[in-house]
Amino acid sequence: MVTEQFDLDDSRRRGVRLPRRERRAQLLAAALEVFVAQGYHSAAMDDIAERAGVSKPVLYQHFPGKLELYLAILDAACDAIIANCRKALESTHDNKQRVKAAIAAFYAYVGHDTGAFRLVFESDLTNEPAVRGHVDRVTTECADMIAAVIAEDTDLPAGASQLLGLSLVGMAQVSARYWLTESETAAAQLKRDDAIALVAGLAWRGIRGYPKVEEQADA
Repeated sequence: MVTEQFDLDDSRRRGVRLPRRERRAQLLAAALEVFVAQGYHSAAMDDIAERAGVSKPVLYQHFPGKLELYLAILDAACDAIIANCRKALESTHDNKQRVKAAIAAFYAYVGHDTGAFRLVFESDLTNEPAVRGHVDRVTTECADMIAAVIAEDTDLPAGASQLLGLSLVGMAQVSARYWLTESETAAAQLKRDDAIALVAGLAWRGIRGYPKVEEQADA
């Protein structure tokens, strides 16, 4: 995630000339803060340059326009979610724990203090094809990984495995966003670990109903 790679406030205090790679990280960190706070349409390149402590020409040297800057941040955010999901699935061979780990990955990402999840799941620019493509990539790639595990462990056809994978991704990200943003509801007052356990329990009770390949062979 971009803000984990660069200390924005420290760079502004130092006021030194940065190598291109560090400058780009600085600009992405500043832009993330502005886009999360204001949304795409309300954010201005002037606001981003000011937050980064640079002139607008410097900003345009790295990004030709606001959309290109937004897409660069969105790309990093999507990569982070997908990487977290992959790490969760690879963390254990116990399928019950895999379900819980995958759901926990979404809760951890949504709960991150950068608020980057809003760009992926709550973007005000979803009618832009390039943005829609990035957002769909998160759902598709995470569902593909989960579907591969389901297909490997059961005798379900590819289409059925994919549908179950998509369902688990949807359950994870929608419940995580609800838990975080609906602060006045009883559900959102649950501790994060309790919310994860609750949703993981629901998901596992459903997915475990599909027998493993070896169980079918023994039948």
